[in-house]
Amino acid sequence: MSQSSLAGKVALVTGAGKRIGRSVALRLASEGADVVVNYRTSKAEADEVAAQITAMGRRAAVVQADVAKKKDVTVLFAAVEKEFGRLDILVNNAGMFFPAKFEELTEEQWDRILDTNLKSQFLCSQAAAPMLCRSGHGRIVNFASLGGLLAWPAYTHYCVSKAGVIMLTRCLSRALAPEITVNAIAPGTISFDGDAPELAEDFIQRAPLHRTGTPKDIEDAVLFLAQSPFITGQVIVVDGGRTQT
Repeated sequence: MSQSSLAGKVALVTGAGKRIGRSVALRLASEGADVVVNYRTSKAEADEVAAQITAMGRRAAVVQADVAKKKDVTVLFAAVEKEFGRLDILVNNAGMFFPAKFEELTEEQWDRILDTNLKSQFLCSQAAAPMLCRSGHGRIVNFASLGGLLAWPAYTHYCVSKAGVIMLTRCLSRALAPEITVNAIAPGTISFDGDAPELAEDFIQRAPLHRTGTPKDIEDAVLFLAQSPFITGQVIVVDGGRTQT
């Protein structure tokens, strides 16, 4: 598929101050989109992302919101409407990851990770749907994980949240068709500058391509789905073949 421009499009990336969210926001801007940079606590980092987007000649808006809370989501999308008057692409990236032995997993930990990883995507997709429908070619890209496909006992709460994202994606792809496509990306281990290399050793040994992913690998997948008019309800696994072993 030709790499068509995103000029004239508006994208919202949740959790866009750091790591994958930051990379995706900058990539969409480099392809011509104006970008809403959402953050919960990383204000300085979000402001920096917005400054880089502006330097590219694109418009950027920085909006603080805890996307696991409906009242914050309402404020977020009101800001998008006021600033841009439209929305074409929603990237549900905000997420959380931490281990907890099943026997010691607390109700607070369970609720916190389910709210952050799954409830937030439901709330944002629901709030975004009217604007995405108006665009006539709305795109939702959800972030799942290998944890939604593989069973990791030390991350039961996380795996359940990401499995929920996969089913949410499939349900929304039918509920919001034909005006909006809804797909998910399930990344493997993605390495960033400064990450401890030993954390990726097991993944590298297990993955047939014998390397971790890069931010660009994920950016490319998001861009592909943002441009694809005939793909919906799918989970694109970007893991160097890890799930095949």
